[in-house]
Amino acid sequence: GVTEFVAADPWFAGWCGVMVNISDVVAMGGQPVAVVDAVWANGEENASPVLEGMRDAAAAYGVPIVGGHTNIRTDRHQLSVAILGRAKTLLTSFDAKPGDILIAAVDHRGRYREPFNNWEAATDAPPDRMRGDLEIMAQIAEAGLALAAKDISQGGIPGTAIMLAECSGVGIDIDLTTIPIPEGVALERWLSTFPSYGYLLSVAPSNVKAVLKIFTARGIVAAAIGTVNAGSEVAINADGNRVVIRDHARVPLLGLGRTGEKHER
Repeated sequence: GVTEFVAADPWFAGWCGVMVNISDVVAMGGQPVAVVDAVWANGEENASPVLEGMRDAAAAYGVPIVGGHTNIRTDRHQLSVAILGRAKTLLTSFDAKPGDILIAAVDHRGRYREPFNNWEAATDAPPDRMRGDLEIMAQIAEAGLALAAKDISQGGIPGTAIMLAECSGVGIDIDLTTIPIPEGVALERWLSTFPSYGYLLSVAPSNVKAVLKIFTARGIVAAAIGTVNAGSEVAINADGNRVVIRDHARVPLLGLGRTGEKHER
């Protein structure tokens, strides 16, 4: 859990606290504005690395920390971060349509933060490049090239696809053979990886080429990795075998799916 993560690698936990919130805003086609946080630690010496990680991430991403709360008299090391963002055009989790193509866009220019499955391509990336990369999703949203997206999180590509499928009330088939993988990384590990920069987008076939080009022009690895279908099955395909990993109509993951009415965003 998060508590173990904070205890095991406090600086990186602080960095990630800022990074994941920025990713959430970016995934919705937004631009992050400011961050607030709450830190619980046993003494100042335990709080410091977490706060440093947050401060370093805020500086690199160019998103200020504008306030928060610190409790340094507890034996539970915890971190909570919230963010404010703004968007002209939203990408949502609720608008993936049957017939769309699923695109994965991930920054491969990194490495694992051992022993975790966090692929980190941010801590030593040039801040200017990183900030430019954060603007890609807003560009795509504002150009009307996609309506739905999600940041690839703890569940990796398959888990994130399940969340997107359930929220949109669709099925998704992922073709494992089309997922680009960094050199030397096993497919199994990559599928459960949490990348520092990684997004799934549901894109109409006529816009796929344009979307891929926007990412690859900036050195982000992007590929069409599957299809969005009617139904509720999320499946993975490889070499002619299709395995259903979740039927969200029967076993919901989030309980946020469509219920027949149009979902309010």
